[in-house]
Amino acid sequence: MKTKDLREKSVEELQALLDEQQLNQFRLRMAQATGQLAKTHEVTLARKTVARIKTLLTEKQGNGQ
Repeated sequence: MKTKDLREKSVEELQALLDEQQLNQFRLRMAQATGQLAKTHEVTLARKTVARIKTLLTEKQGNGQ
């Protein structure tokens, strides 16, 4: 997901998306650990998406300096 698209979402939408992406990331990690994941790059993409969402949440909530 692009950062530009994420910036347009509200804090509540970002929080819901974060929960969804973290669950997806967990599923991908488990699939990779059991050898069922063919596209291993998806784990990296999921991790980076979670990081983007967390960064935007921090910015929007004003917790950053």
